[in-house]
Amino acid sequence: MTAIDPKIQSEFDNAKHIVFLTGAGVSTASGIPDYRSKNGLYTNDKSDKPAEYYLSTDCLNNEPKVFYQYEKSNMYYPDAKPNVIHEKQAAFTQRRGATVVTQNIDSLYRKAGTKNLIEFHGNLYNVYCQKCRKKVDYHEYLKSMYHRNCGGVLRPDIVLYGEGLNPSAISMSVSAVSNADLIVIVGTSFRVYPFAGLIDYRTQNAKVLAINEEKLDFAFPFTMIKENAVDFFDQLSV
Repeated sequence: MTAIDPKIQSEFDNAKHIVFLTGAGVSTASGIPDYRSKNGLYTNDKSDKPAEYYLSTDCLNNEPKVFYQYEKSNMYYPDAKPNVIHEKQAAFTQRRGATVVTQNIDSLYRKAGTKNLIEFHGNLYNVYCQKCRKKVDYHEYLKSMYHRNCGGVLRPDIVLYGEGLNPSAISMSVSAVSNADLIVIVGTSFRVYPFAGLIDYRTQNAKVLAINEEKLDFAFPFTMIKENAVDFFDQLSV
């Protein structure tokens, strides 16, 4: 395990407003598969239809039982624990006022005690009834897709294919990025829009670091740290 480059450590030490933009690669060390890698959910899916279909409004509306079984079998990891990436980033939010904008819906950032957290695509563990709109504990959802009070179909509060993003998540994310002097991209291919488009709201003076095992390419100056983010954050000082 190599030590952090002192220049990189100083970038974190000197930054006034750090924003972490993160994806599924952050949670793989916690035992949650990502989506597009060789071991990812989309790559290894053996279902009749593409995985994206099972995470769509079409599936929820037309085949709610199919949607429910897919979500329950493939998406929920209630026993997963935050890893050092979540914990270090949470510490930056607690001690340094940093912001985390994540595509992840697995709630591990919440478990790590992250402040200033923006869940860009929602959270699997926030469940509500589509009929009466009441919130329901996710344990109840994992037992039945129907709301025991009104019989309505339950669903997680995540952004499905075919749905628009939460406007407040967009505005808060844009604000965070536009005020950042250090933007750190972690564990994401950064190809999914509109999340990837957030980088366009950075200021000209903002420094950008990418910590990822897959090399990223941008048309602007940035620092690529091609290594396992677990190793990087294990060595990083807050």
